[in-house]
Amino acid sequence: MHYIIIAVVVILLTGIRIAQEYERGVVFRLGRYVGLRGPGLYWVIPLWIERVVTIDIRTRTMSAEQQETITRDSVTVKLNAVLWYRITDAAKSVIAVRDAPVAVYQLALTSLRNSIGQHDLDEVLQERDKINHLLHQNLVDSTASWGVEVERFEMKDVELPEAMQEVMAMQAQAIREKRARIIKAEAELEASKKLADAAQQMANNPLALELRRMQMMTEVGAENNSTTVMMIPSDFVSLAKNVSEYLHDRKQGDAPPKN
Repeated sequence: MHYIIIAVVVILLTGIRIAQEYERGVVFRLGRYVGLRGPGLYWVIPLWIERVVTIDIRTRTMSAEQQETITRDSVTVKLNAVLWYRITDAAKSVIAVRDAPVAVYQLALTSLRNSIGQHDLDEVLQERDKINHLLHQNLVDSTASWGVEVERFEMKDVELPEAMQEVMAMQAQAIREKRARIIKAEAELEASKKLADAAQQMANNPLALELRRMQMMTEVGAENNSTTVMMIPSDFVSLAKNVSEYLHDRKQGDAPPKN
């Protein structure tokens, strides 16, 4: 009798299970799903009457192997991507799909190749956030029925052929040279406008011209002490200009008329 009691106690003890905080137990009784157990201590009917499949519901990180695919503009690229997902419904992840991690991984690779094939190379390089969002949406719609939630799916690295890298480097260099020339031209245009304004101001105010001359003499004297500078008053310049104009007009008046 004692042996029978001990055997019954031992059999009952074999049904004790412990699930961690991040685990859930999917219980099947004679092949039928009966519910979830955990976290903590729980008991199942021993002797293979009830079977437990323990599922980890923490977020998992999966690195997608390098994929070689072709963009919409027929450029071959190699891609690496990273996937973050977690199981939100432990029962569905066991009943609806045979191996949820493998299924999610293969679906991610397929979605990555299809999405890159629908975009040009420039979009892949410049609009990565947009493509990552599309990748995420494609997986979310497909994995919801498996009890899996895809948190993020992003491209990690894009590797281009060497010939394409050289072409892009030349293009970038040409763009930089174009910007430099535009900036230089804009600076020269602005400087010419400023010089024209300054000339107009000096023409309207002779005293400003004299002050500018004195400033130039100061600068020349500070840089080259051996330079001899002769100052000619501006009145002489004006007088010479007036005499030249007078002689020119007189010459035009003395010239005989043409037949």
